[in-house]
Amino acid sequence: MYVLLIVGFIFVLGSFMRVFVQNLGILNVVGYLILGIIIGPNGFDLVPKEFIHGSNFIIDMSLSLISVLVGANLKYDILKDMLKQIVTISFFEAIFTFLFISTSFYILFDLLNFNFSNQYRIIASILFGGLATATAPATILAVSHEIKAKGKFNSFLLGIVAMDNAFALIFFSFIVIISKTFIDSSSVDVALFVNIVKNIFFSILLGTVGAFISEVIDRVFKKSKGVKTTSTLGMIFIVYSIAQYFSLEPLMASLVMGIVAANLSKNFFLVKKEFDHHLKDIIFLLFFTISAMHLNFSFVTQMPLAIIVYVLFRIIGKIIGVRVGSKLSNAGDEIGKYLGIALFPQAGIAIGLALSLQELTDFETVAPIILNVIIATTLIHELIGPFLTKTILIKYSKYKG
Repeated sequence: MYVLLIVGFIFVLGSFMRVFVQNLGILNVVGYLILGIIIGPNGFDLVPKEFIHGSNFIIDMSLSLISVLVGANLKYDILKDMLKQIVTISFFEAIFTFLFISTSFYILFDLLNFNFSNQYRIIASILFGGLATATAPATILAVSHEIKAKGKFNSFLLGIVAMDNAFALIFFSFIVIISKTFIDSSSVDVALFVNIVKNIFFSILLGTVGAFISEVIDRVFKKSKGVKTTSTLGMIFIVYSIAQYFSLEPLMASLVMGIVAANLSKNFFLVKKEFDHHLKDIIFLLFFTISAMHLNFSFVTQMPLAIIVYVLFRIIGKIIGVRVGSKLSNAGDEIGKYLGIALFPQAGIAIGLALSLQELTDFETVAPIILNVIIATTLIHELIGPFLTKTILIKYSKYKG
């Protein structure tokens, strides 16, 4: 009973918080994170710890939908003229962000006041690097819709955000498996990389098959939009759960399902529209509020330098990576100079990946600290990020290339 009571409690308070932050010109995501802190263990401790620890199914449900919605933005007919440039820019932006964060955390490890031994130095560094590559799709989409941005710059931005998170999921999959190997045996062999490739391949295959099955079901219910939405939602949860059961990458499978479904079906935009209008706000409210309840202020206050280093070197890596990728792909000066700044926001995917570490054996030492740093930096990214993205989009949304 108390689970429904708490969820109802979150819905009611979330409604008030949403109105409050909107009047302040702040994004809903920030309000939901603040709400989670207020009612969680760091605030008035109104939510039992049993609920927080038992809320994995809500987190999984939210992440499956977020990943599908991210993938749905990679529509070939919209991005075909700039697809090569988007892939190139996204790749270099992810690589440079990973390198800047991993290197800075490794070099500054002794100064960052982490509560784990030096043997986890390289593991923590590359895990932070992998998480830093992700961008907040919901935040950038919200800003783009709010100002009705159009043009090549806006299309580039939305395409790169979707591709960016695809690379983030791939990077993180490799990093987690490599990290587990270092912890278990301190050696890396060919079999390890074969297993990683197999893992990613079957995740992609699962997402693709799920999208095709969903399309077949949708055609059966082609005259009933509401039933199509329900059946698609069911397939999203099934794909995510199967990926978890077979130890694949559920976020990757969901992202691929979104990409394939959006390009396979001419009517998938109607389902996406239903998600956007009726489900997205509910999912985001639960996801970000519960995520913030995992924040431990005692960790955060002990490592302010880690938060500063993460925020600073992440945006430097993105700016430089976008410039390099833009130059190599001839994307244009405005894209190269300013698009990296617009990628400052970070929220859902990064938090979701950090949360996924909490459930893995061998990561008990580093996982709580990583999650707390990511949630703390999300507050910064989501307070400053929307302003930067909005400023850049207003200035360059009419850019033609």
